[in-house]
Amino acid sequence: MTRRSCVIYATGIVCAHLLIVGIALVVAQVFQTMIHNRLKKELTLTEASRVFESWKNPPPPVYMEYYFFNVTNPEVFLAGGKAVVTQIGPYTYREYRPRENVTFLENGTKVYALNPKSFVFVPEKSRGNPEVDILRTVNIPAVAVMSELNSYSFLLRTFVSIYMKSIGVEIFMTRTVHEVLWGFKDPLLTKIHSVRPEVDEMFGLMWKKNGTHEGEFVFLTGERDYMEYGRIDTWNGLTEMSWWSSKQSNMINGTDGSVFHPLLSRKELLYIFAADLCRSIHLGYVEDVDVKGIPAYRFAPPHDVLQSPEENPTNAGFCVPAGDCLGTGVLKVSVCREGAPIVVSFPHFYQADDKYINAVDGLHPNKEEHETYLDLNPTTGVPIRACKRAQLNIILNRVPGFPETKHLNEIIFPIMFVNETATIDDDSAAQMRTLLLIVTLVSNFPLLIVGMGAILLIVLVVLVCRSRQKKTAKDETAYTQVSDKPEVEPSENNYTNQPMRNGSYIAMSPVEAQKC
Repeated sequence: MTRRSCVIYATGIVCAHLLIVGIALVVAQVFQTMIHNRLKKELTLTEASRVFESWKNPPPPVYMEYYFFNVTNPEVFLAGGKAVVTQIGPYTYREYRPRENVTFLENGTKVYALNPKSFVFVPEKSRGNPEVDILRTVNIPAVAVMSELNSYSFLLRTFVSIYMKSIGVEIFMTRTVHEVLWGFKDPLLTKIHSVRPEVDEMFGLMWKKNGTHEGEFVFLTGERDYMEYGRIDTWNGLTEMSWWSSKQSNMINGTDGSVFHPLLSRKELLYIFAADLCRSIHLGYVEDVDVKGIPAYRFAPPHDVLQSPEENPTNAGFCVPAGDCLGTGVLKVSVCREGAPIVVSFPHFYQADDKYINAVDGLHPNKEEHETYLDLNPTTGVPIRACKRAQLNIILNRVPGFPETKHLNEIIFPIMFVNETATIDDDSAAQMRTLLLIVTLVSNFPLLIVGMGAILLIVLVVLVCRSRQKKTAKDETAYTQVSDKPEVEPSENNYTNQPMRNGSYIAMSPVEAQKC
């Protein structure tokens, strides 16, 4: 066997082994299963896991941008005209949200934690100074009092109306942005506080929310099932709420929005429990995006989340009392927020009925600025970028006994909206890209083996073809040695006198014929 033949046989053997092993690994998905099992183990809320520290102290900076609707024509509106508002802001605050009192329960399958939030003003990301800028907006304490007295006697409402006018309390108030946001001593609440001490005399949209938490949470760690990673088990000791009018509406579903299980699918719905909305919402897949070189799936609330019960009957449970429903795009949350008739929506009534948008001049809903979405890496389930956007509104209508409201028809009036944003920091993004590269290489290792086998197969074919070409050429050039002397006509003398040589004519010596 020649050296060339040995090379061909060796190449063929190695090629066959690589192709057989590679294809078997691809079909059996051995490496993918191994990586997936590793991810399921690492992405759990246990002290030994890699994600625990980032869950406990989230590294990406979170910013809260507050926008307010300044009312430019309150007198016209109270006289029966259409209100005109202008958007001011953003007033941006850096949000710090470490988890405290972290305690593992039930053999590490659950974890208890508080999530206090504190806010620090960031002037370079803001447009205006909240302590200087003046805002004219709805006097929420006054509207809350009028709403509360709606079920009382007309005489009492009239008396309260006269008193409110005597101390200068009107439906609209003028305050600094800082006062409206973080609190001020309200004259009407101060008077009520003197009679009912449990009523706070201070009012602010974020009053007592700086440095406080939204409740006590118990999360599932994912130790038993990776699909349960980060899911809320109880909130304030409750497994379900009691404010809404159906069991489904009262369910506490999903995570708090900071973590999700790994190996996400485009087909699944993700659930988030929003304590500030007093309900769970779901998000559906929208599109593939790229954030700092990291692939992500974008999930956003579909249109049916805030649809009216006429369009989506499952939302009937959010009508309290049962049957008392609003239109599409708004949710009344006063059932869990004592006081004023507060309504939440997306900013500028995005995805809401036109009647809410057209009731006030100055609203311009659009997807780019007003959609809530989450960009999640599908392999790890880690949020890469998030925008949570919500608007606070209040219901204004005619209340007998309060002359200021006599020209009002029911309207959902916009107060402000918040844009809560977070994007993965550069260091975490670099670590994520490295992790995903390793996952990709290991997962695709069987394909690499198949590729090497395919390359060797090509090499084998080339070697065989060249070997056959050389063999054919050798056969065509093979010959027998002949004499280089010119041919001579055979004669008797030639036969007798010429000695025999290699390559010469070979003949029998002439023999005389025998005579008969």
